[in-house]
Parts: sequence; structure tokens; C-alpha cells
Amino acid sequence: MFQQTQVLPIQLSLFDDGQLRPSTIVNVASVKQLSPFRYPGGKTWLVPVVRDWLKARKEKIHEVIEPFAGGGIIGLTVAHEQLADHVTMIELDPDVAAVWHVILSKDFEWLAQRILDFDLTPENVNQAIASEARNTKERALQTILKNRTYHGGIMAPGSGQLKHGENGKGIASRWYPETLARRIRYIATLRDRITFLEADGLEYIERTAFRTDVAYFIDPPYTAPGKQAGNRLYRFHQLDHERLFDIATTFKGDFMMTYDNAESVQEMAEKRGFSISRVPMKGTHHKEVFELLVSPAQ
Repeated sequence: MFQQTQVLPIQLSLFDDGQLRPSTIVNVASVKQLSPFRYPGGKTWLVPVVRDWLKARKEKIHEVIEPFAGGGIIGLTVAHEQLADHVTMIELDPDVAAVWHVILSKDFEWLAQRILDFDLTPENVNQAIASEARNTKERALQTILKNRTYHGGIMAPGSGQLKHGENGKGIASRWYPETLARRIRYIATLRDRITFLEADGLEYIERTAFRTDVAYFIDPPYTAPGKQAGNRLYRFHQLDHERLFDIATTFKGDFMMTYDNAESVQEMAEKRGFSISRVPMKGTHHKEVFELLVSPAQ
């Protein structure tokens, strides 16, 4: 028997007094776009909730740890708004990691300028992606090209280039070189507030679970147990979900975890006494769907 999940409206005052109020789904256009990625399962829509979660504290959190960074919108927002003193972003996918390595290093300007100078044609994109990357910078460029010209930003094996795109623009539909360069250059100014690690997120949070001065934002780039969508969305889609929930029981600091709205997730959370809330969002074709927020027992 599953515990009753509360429907959690997107509301800026949500965590101030614990009251739930009627609200509408957040308009992602109202959230400052900081990430250079288009990311399946991105959490731009959740930014207001995370902001309130961190601002509601009597004392400022020292560090926010994001063990499955992906497109990094939450970590970037925390750094940009200084919602914590520091952010640690962790990503296992070496292609995605290459982008963060470069942006958060002295090589960020090389990547920004290469994007501005790139002559975007299907032939040039295919040639750039097919070439063997000689260094991390070239791998980062290849990743951005895939992410911005493939269907839905999906870079997993089996994905391919846009053919028609928006208004018949094809691969140029999501290629905004000036915007990408501007975001890259701005993220580079946040380098002192961000640590990036190419590592296993589960292992990292297990090692740091004793810390009381951190908050974990956990958004695994994998679907819930029993679902198969993650296989086509993410290159690294395997995850020991039970282990993740077990590690969360050992945290001395706070955490927020997002997941598919699935009974298997509710069961894992209920078994460990966690709180579960459902959050409305706009899914594919603008259909209203729910995701789950899992947090420590209230």
C-alpha cells in the first residue's frame, strides 16, 4: 500500500510555511537559461522549487552537490544566484564531461569562438563528428554539435540529425551560436563557485554522506525501474536505484531527488520513510504530466 503523495504546485512561497497553494505549471521561458545543452529530462521547470528549497533555510547551505549533472541547469542556477557558497557538479558521460571541463577551464574561449565560426551544414557537422577528437576541446565541440543538431538533443547511440526541424530549418533549428557563446562565456565567470568532476555520482555521494553542510540535488538521467526510455535517451542509463535510495538514508545533510512518477519509485521511497510529492510539468507535446520529488521525512 503506497503512502498518499501530495500534489506539489510550483509556487515560490511553497517551502516558507509548508502550505500548498493552487498554482500553474512554471513557464520555462521565465527561467534564466544558463546551460549550453538541450537535455532530455532537463530540469529548467524545477528551478523555482529548488530556489525556494534553498532559500527557506535559516542558514545558507555551504555546498550543493549535483551527482548527475547532465545539462547542469540546477547547479548553474545555484552558482549564478549564489544560493550556496559552492557547487559541485559530477558527470560520468565522457562526452558531456568534456564540455564542462572546457567551459570551466582557460579553454572556454576556444569553444565559444569555434561555435561562432562553425559553418553549419549537414556535411560539415557529419565531418566534424566523424573525425577523431585529438583533445578534450575537440570532443567538447563534437558533443555540442550533436546535442544541438540531433533529435531532441539526444546523443545516445541510435539518435540522428534533425531533418526538418522547426519551420523547416533542419539542423539549424536549435543552433544559436551567439547565444551559445554568450552562455559559455558567462559560465566561465562562475568558475570560482563551481567544481566539476568526471566521476561516478553514486560513489561520490556515498563518500560525502557524512557531511552536514551540503544539500544534494539528485536527478538521475535514467528512467524508473521497469521503464525502457532511458536506453534511448542516455548513453549511461544503468543505475542501481535501490543503492541510490539506501545512500540517501545515510545523508547527514538535506536532499531533493527527482524521478519518474512511478509506483516502483514510490515503493522505494515509502520503504525508507521519505516524503513524496508530485510536481506538474509540461511533457512532450505540451501535455501536463507529473514527476516525483523525494525528500527526507518531514
